[in-house]
Amino acid sequence: MDTHADLLRDVAERHGPIGVVVLAFGILGDQARAENDAQHALDVITTDFLAQVSVLTHASKLLRAQGSGDLVVFSSVAGVRVRRANYVYGSAKAGLDGFASGLSDSLHGSGVHLLLARPGFVIGSMTEGMTPAPLSSTPDQVADVVVAALRKRAASVWIPGTLRPVFFAMRLLPQWLWRRMPR
Repeated sequence: MDTHADLLRDVAERHGPIGVVVLAFGILGDQARAENDAQHALDVITTDFLAQVSVLTHASKLLRAQGSGDLVVFSSVAGVRVRRANYVYGSAKAGLDGFASGLSDSLHGSGVHLLLARPGFVIGSMTEGMTPAPLSSTPDQVADVVVAALRKRAASVWIPGTLRPVFFAMRLLPQWLWRRMPR
């Protein structure tokens, strides 16, 4: 994380003003391992939350100084209502969601726009070997939706869009029922 500021500054010096910064990194981790191995849990939290906070802080500072630019932050529906099956990953995404929401508010009027993307299950390398969940997307579908949302200067986007009302309803479920929900 100590090199994030230098990296972004170097990119801007070599290539000129940065138009779009996309934060699309993370790890799912192994929930069962994380419950017994604090270092593994911290590795997931560091990658999926702390490192992203670092990049976002440095990138937003650089874009503010330019007076323009877009930040695309990939959170996840897993952070909207954290569940037993992946609470380490989900809690990191919940933290990222909150940080990005506050950062977006702080950028208002600066010329810098933040798009918070909340995909559901994405069929890709991170989920390789897993059975796709209902309403799954491919990386190409996610990219198409994000590009369209950037063009509209949307504040957030759910992928697919049908997940937004689904998760609105899921947030209303009592804990005893939520606990029994399958993946």
